[in-house]
Amino acid sequence: MNPTPLSSHPRDVLLGAQAVRGLLPVCDHYSGVPVRMEKSLQLQAELIEEFGVCVLDVTLDCEDGAPAGGEIEQAQTVVALANNAYAATNSVQRRIGARLHAVDHPAFASDVEIVVGGAAQSLAYIMIPKVESVADVEIAAAAIDPRLPLHVLIESPAAVHRAFDIAAHPRVESISFGLMDFVSAHAGAIPHTAMGMEQFHHPLVVRAKLDIASACHAYGKVPSHCVVTELKDTAIIEQAARTAANSLGYTRMWSIHPQQIRPILRAFAPSTEELELAQRVIEKAHSENWAPIAIDGKLHDRASYRYFWQVLERAHQTGCTLPDTVQIYF
Repeated sequence: MNPTPLSSHPRDVLLGAQAVRGLLPVCDHYSGVPVRMEKSLQLQAELIEEFGVCVLDVTLDCEDGAPAGGEIEQAQTVVALANNAYAATNSVQRRIGARLHAVDHPAFASDVEIVVGGAAQSLAYIMIPKVESVADVEIAAAAIDPRLPLHVLIESPAAVHRAFDIAAHPRVESISFGLMDFVSAHAGAIPHTAMGMEQFHHPLVVRAKLDIASACHAYGKVPSHCVVTELKDTAIIEQAARTAANSLGYTRMWSIHPQQIRPILRAFAPSTEELELAQRVIEKAHSENWAPIAIDGKLHDRASYRYFWQVLERAHQTGCTLPDTVQIYF
């Protein structure tokens, strides 16, 4: 039996309509202070050079990064930084996003005019915070260049309740969970410790995270886990990211400090053993035109092929070294 030609890409053969809309870097790094935004963009360029792939999105922040009364100046700074960074590299892998103000904020319209109007060609996506319903997504979609995917931030109990409807919107590419506002919205019913590492144990917080992840997976969107406030202990950061990935179903996570980036990459990368098995399964399955096979006395078919192909995709997204027989697909 002749193997499937290379033009029949495993992603197309195995995933089809089940494919997640976009393969996004597993780390989304937020920065709002001008000097830190500039350093974040430089770090992104260095990591692209190191790994050969964009393992890090940089989201330039017009919301929390803007001082009161300085919203227009902040938006102008974001435009300048995004355009300069995009123009300075020939790499099509570069990914820069911008977080605007919420759709009901007085600065939203000026953010759209300045940021989207001035830097759409340099941006990979727009983040919309404090999304409460599909109506908010519709407002953003109507105002923002249709070529730009929308990433939305869910931050309240009511918004979590509507997560499936929000995830179903065709312009939404990713949903993030806003932990701090979610906890605060419960009027003291959730203790402040749930803003820290207790977030992985408090039932209401865990339930919200699971609802968001489930909604995203139902509609082929990317669930993005919230930040952790630990900045120095890389073991704690990596364990938090590993829990988000392995126990809560998240395929992406926020970073707010450069020291959080590599622990997140390590946590979301497949283990050496899983990567080696994925390589063996996909190579043999490809050689058999995706018919059922046996490896180490265990049956594999299209269902496990899909799983192991996605392991290889995640390895690529996190900068893992892949053999030429697999790397050819990327």
